[in-house]
Amino acid sequence: MKLQRRPRRALLVVHVAASACWLGVTLGLLALAVTATTTGAGPAVEASARAMKLFADWLVIPLALLTLLSGLVLSLGTPWGLARHRWVYVKFWLTLATTAASVFALRPGVNDAVTTLAAGGQLSRPTDLLAGPVVSLTSYVFMTAVSVLKPWGLTRRGRKHRVDARKAVDDRVPHPTA
Repeated sequence: MKLQRRPRRALLVVHVAASACWLGVTLGLLALAVTATTTGAGPAVEASARAMKLFADWLVIPLALLTLLSGLVLSLGTPWGLARHRWVYVKFWLTLATTAASVFALRPGVNDAVTTLAAGGQLSRPTDLLAGPVVSLTSYVFMTAVSVLKPWGLTRRGRKHRVDARKAVDDRVPHPTA
């Protein structure tokens, strides 16, 4: 399946925009987590955690899923392929892992922190709020670098596909006989 030029370009814009938004939301989460962990004031900690909950509930998951799905469709609909180039393969698995971490670790952790603070309690380890955004931000910056640099070359499947494609071209080209 190969995407036509216009749909491919539109999908690329969606993918880059969703990825950039996911990165920006993560920076916002990190700023709020730093505020929650460095301030001693109870109201500021609770306000930061509540804002993190808003980001985690309404922005992180939709952006993560949009990034994952648009990247998957792009990889399957372009010559890059999903498993032909190592950089695409690594990006796919990292995006899948960070999406799962957002759903199963970040969001529940923020929700637990808000519940604890709303009940008048203190966070036992405020630095726990920092872990998710730091790991996510590191992953996104790495994936951005990989997207720009495109390192590591072809996978075994990509090398086989390239050899098969060359054979097909050679078979169509008439060879002069002596």
